Amino acid sequence: MVFSTRPGSACCFGGLAAWLLLVPLGGAVAAETDAPRNWLKPPVRVAPPLPPGRSRTTAINRAPAPYRYRLAPGDRLTMSVFKIDGYEASVQVLSDGTINLPRLGTTDVWGLTLEEARQRITAGYSQILRRPLVYLNLVEQRPIRVTVTGEVTRPGVFTLQVDSQGSKSNEEEIGSGGGWPTMVNVIQKAGGVSALGDLSRLELLRPSPQPGGQPQRYVFDYLTVLQQGGQAPNPLIYDGDSIRVHRAQAPLNTALITTASSNFAPTTIQVNVVGQVFRPGLVEIRSNAPLSQAILASGGVTRRGSTARIDLIRMDSEGQTTVRQMAYSPSATLSSPTNPPLRHGDVVVVDRNTLTKVTDGMNDALLPLSPIVNAASVFRLLGLPTGLSN
Repeated sequence: MVFSTRPGSACCFGGLAAWLLLVPLGGAVAAETDAPRNWLKPPVRVAPPLPPGRSRTTAINRAPAPYRYRLAPGDRLTMSVFKIDGYEASVQVLSDGTINLPRLGTTDVWGLTLEEARQRITAGYSQILRRPLVYLNLVEQRPIRVTVTGEVTRPGVFTLQVDSQGSKSNEEEIGSGGGWPTMVNVIQKAGGVSALGDLSRLELLRPSPQPGGQPQRYVFDYLTVLQQGGQAPNPLIYDGDSIRVHRAQAPLNTALITTASSNFAPTTIQVNVVGQVFRPGLVEIRSNAPLSQAILASGGVTRRGSTARIDLIRMDSEGQTTVRQMAYSPSATLSSPTNPPLRHGDVVVVDRNTLTKVTDGMNDALLPLSPIVNAASVFRLLGLPTGLSN
């Protein structure tokens, strides 16, 4: 299209202006025919595929996100207003999550951080004071209540007292080293990991800081760290946390030995050894110790006992009792059929040998005639040895 610029042409400038206005409109129409593209929107990143059996909600050896302390019933606070007398208060958060402040009355602080609670109190005092400067301090934390479940010696709900400096009180010591309680300290408080505990799957569930939110889940693998070295996070435990120790599926001997020698496991376990041993009764052995060690700790098998018949009586978590019969072999490998690792509360019964059973049976049968004849005299009459052997 050509426009004339000769003087006197009335439509030259008008046509040129109209053409300039139509050019961007035409470009916009052409752009609308193409796929729309928002250059301000960041590109969407496609997450790489996960290995089989893994979930995106699982964090392996990942430390929990930064935690902000939130007020709840039991916390003790002090509050004051700068350069204004009569507004000092030392209060405790009540069971409904409120505190009672001078001239302000009941204020809900449950679930708030210290800064959020201070801002709420400042907003309340701003209705009666001109630009108040509020100070709010936490002088005593509430007890930490944590739940420990799974393969531990004493699962349950534990209450841990913590003083204002963040160190444990003398009455509720849960571990050495002082400081705020950690996941390892709480597991030790629960008696330690049992024989079937899986150190490669220690799960920490933390409630959401927002009401109605999803809890945060973290999974830690300490077994690999203990076997291969490295650094593993030992998260601090806060009020409302829950720890779950999963059961190991077909653990190897190396895993059992590693778990038993770590501070995750109890130092000793108690088993009851009865029958033909020199010191029958309750014995203490190290965690995950084999059957042979319990028998040796009770003095060993007497000459009346049988090494061919040992009964292991065990009760599982569901109350089912199992009796397992095996031979006694002190040199057997750990986790072998004749030398399994023991658990807390197991009962080991050492049976009598065949000769002892026959002798005891004859003595019982001849008991009414015991002043006249006994089993030893019968053996002598038959020309049989009277000594007892296996």
